[in-house]
Amino acid sequence: MSGYPDEPSGHVSASVKGAASRADARRNRERILRAARDLVHGPGELKLNAVAKACGIGQGTLYRHFPTREDLLVEVYRHEVDDLVAAAPQLLATHPPVAALAAWFDRVAAYARVKRDVFAAVEAATWRDLAAHSLGPIGEAVELLLAAGRSAGSIRTDAEAQDVIILIGWLSRLDDTELDSRGPRLLAILVDGLRTPGREPGT
Repeated sequence: MSGYPDEPSGHVSASVKGAASRADARRNRERILRAARDLVHGPGELKLNAVAKACGIGQGTLYRHFPTREDLLVEVYRHEVDDLVAAAPQLLATHPPVAALAAWFDRVAAYARVKRDVFAAVEAATWRDLAAHSLGPIGEAVELLLAAGRSAGSIRTDAEAQDVIILIGWLSRLDDTELDSRGPRLLAILVDGLRTPGREPGT
């Protein structure tokens, strides 16, 4: 005997089938979140049937992952926060601290669009809860970036994470036109303000 009874008979074990099913479910979930993130910026209310159509799945599959529109919107926001927080150490691994901070601010601008549109679409109690729970992880990401800059001497020593969070908070209040036209310039001004006095750009 081979010791692998499923192989000669051509049968796939239950564990393999289960792993494949879970992988399919994860892929579907990611596709749903990507489609919803794109569609939440569109005109009118986000429709679950539009999300299902955009990612080529049945509505039943979508409802198994997200029973309500608010469930989906909440997860879109949480996913965006997770990506934003994860970007901080990734950028520090490949960029000097000030450049990493500037690149992270580019991600913040994209996050601000999602935050604005999701918060406008969910109940007030929901967005207050989301804001309260995301503040800590985002603050930790900011502090990681600032601490690296302070250690390298390129970020001013009196800069605090809460300062940055307050200053970038206005981004989610801007419409798309303002974000596109003013956002990059205002974030560049913020980076210059955080830089150690006397340090040249890029140092």
